[in-house]
Amino acid sequence: MAKYNKLQVLETMSATGIVPVFYHSDIETAKNVVKACYLGGIRTFEFTNRGEFAHEVFGELNKFAAKECPGLILGAGSVVDAPTASLYIQLGANFIVGPLFNPDIAKIANRRLVPYTPGCGSVSEVGFAQEAGCDLCKIFPGDVLGPNFVKGLKAPMPWSLLMVTGGVKPEEANLKAWFDAGVTCVGMGSNLFPKEVIAAKEWGKITELCKNALAIVGKIR
Repeated sequence: MAKYNKLQVLETMSATGIVPVFYHSDIETAKNVVKACYLGGIRTFEFTNRGEFAHEVFGELNKFAAKECPGLILGAGSVVDAPTASLYIQLGANFIVGPLFNPDIAKIANRRLVPYTPGCGSVSEVGFAQEAGCDLCKIFPGDVLGPNFVKGLKAPMPWSLLMVTGGVKPEEANLKAWFDAGVTCVGMGSNLFPKEVIAAKEWGKITELCKNALAIVGKIR
C-alpha cells in the first residue's frame, strides 16, 4: 500500500526538484542505486516498468527503501495502462508516472488517492489530464518540446504543475533553462546514471552526481 498521502508526495517532488528515473533487472543493483541517490539527498525516486518481472523488482525495492531509506518516496514509471497501475499501487507505489495520458489510469489512481503524472505533449493534453485530476503533469519528451513549450503553456495556465523528463542534464545551463521556464521538478535518467558507473558499481559517483545536481537546483531556484 502507498505509504505517503498525495499532498506529501507532491510537496516532496517539488521540494526535492529532481526525480531520478531508473530501471535495472537486478535487485541488488537497484538497491545500491536507490541508496546512493538517497545519500545524495534525493527523496523521490521513479523506478520504471521497463523489463520482464519489473514489478517483482519494484516490490522488493520498496521493502528495502522502507527500511534503509526513511523518508524516500518511491513510485513507478513507464506505466501505460490501468491494470499495470493497479499492480504497482498494490505493491506500494506512492505515485504513478507514464509516457502518455490514459484516463483509465487516472480513475484507478484517484480512487486510491495516489498521484498520477501522465506524459503530455500538448497544451490540450495537459488540460485534459488536469480535468481528470492529475495535479502534476509530465512534459514529455522534454528534449523535443523544449523549455519554450513550458514557458508558453504556463503563460495562460499559470496554475499548472509540470515535471519535465527527457533531455534533462545535471548541468547548470540545462537545469536553469527548465526551472526558469516554470517547471515544478525534473525527471532525470541516463544522465544521472552513466552506464560505465553502474557497470563498475561506483555508487559513490552517483551520490556525488545527485548532490551536485541538487546544489545546482538550489542555486537557480
